[in-house]
Amino acid sequence: MKHFTLIIIALITAAATAQGRFDDVQITVEKVTDHIYMLQGAGGNIGISTGKDGVFMIDDQFAPLSKKITAAIKTISDQPVSFLVNTHFHGDHTGGNLNFEAAGAMIVAHDNVRKRLAADEKTASAGLPVITFSEDATFYQNDDDVFLTHVHNAHTDGDALVYFAQSNVLHTGDTFFNGNFPFIDTDRGGSIQGDIDAAKKGLMLINEDTKIIPGHGKLATKADYQKYHDMLVNVYTSVFKAIESNKTLEEVTAMESITSEYLTDEESAKSFITGPKFRSTVYKSILENIEINK
Repeated sequence: MKHFTLIIIALITAAATAQGRFDDVQITVEKVTDHIYMLQGAGGNIGISTGKDGVFMIDDQFAPLSKKITAAIKTISDQPVSFLVNTHFHGDHTGGNLNFEAAGAMIVAHDNVRKRLAADEKTASAGLPVITFSEDATFYQNDDDVFLTHVHNAHTDGDALVYFAQSNVLHTGDTFFNGNFPFIDTDRGGSIQGDIDAAKKGLMLINEDTKIIPGHGKLATKADYQKYHDMLVNVYTSVFKAIESNKTLEEVTAMESITSEYLTDEESAKSFITGPKFRSTVYKSILENIEINK
């Protein structure tokens, strides 16, 4: 009985700690166009389209933030969330699915997002996408043609770009980290080449006037996005040459010169993805691709 009681106490403490880490999070609302907004708090950037068709939402951060996010949405619209798009399956973009589903939102995502959420015992029973697509989908919401397109094996194996055609706004999900090195989840289908291809596809969709909501970081421009793409290409090229020169993973991980043009290791030391971590990921991703294509 004592052992059981200790387990219960531990579970309650863990739940309280998880909730507590979000207590001080503030949800900020940034106007992007006359009816599109970017919300930031903890986790991935949220996109919101408002209008006569209701609220069209992209990503939803963590479950404990749903009430704060809902309150923030109510400052810009009195309509309910009609559709919720998950740009990929990671918890900082899908953690609120169950809460928004319960409030009436219809969840939309790539096929692989549903598969990965369904395979996770924490998310298998509810909050799953009820509409999925394999390549592209288009929604007609709030006077925008909203184009969803799958980008293969980029940040994960289920990423989607979301482009509001008439408003000229692009949400990239985590295929674009503005101002930081990206997290490429190679264990779940992500790859450096796929991330490059995703940026290339996104750049083809937009023009100089497009406003870009990245997965993380500040609202971006095409110039920011192009810089990110070029960084990915240059790092890929440098690491590939190092592999051809028989450099080991440890050696490449230590080669700050590969990435210092963009961020020094000191500048990225407190980031989720540091310079050494990024170089290591690129090395492993390239090597894996070489093995696959042998």
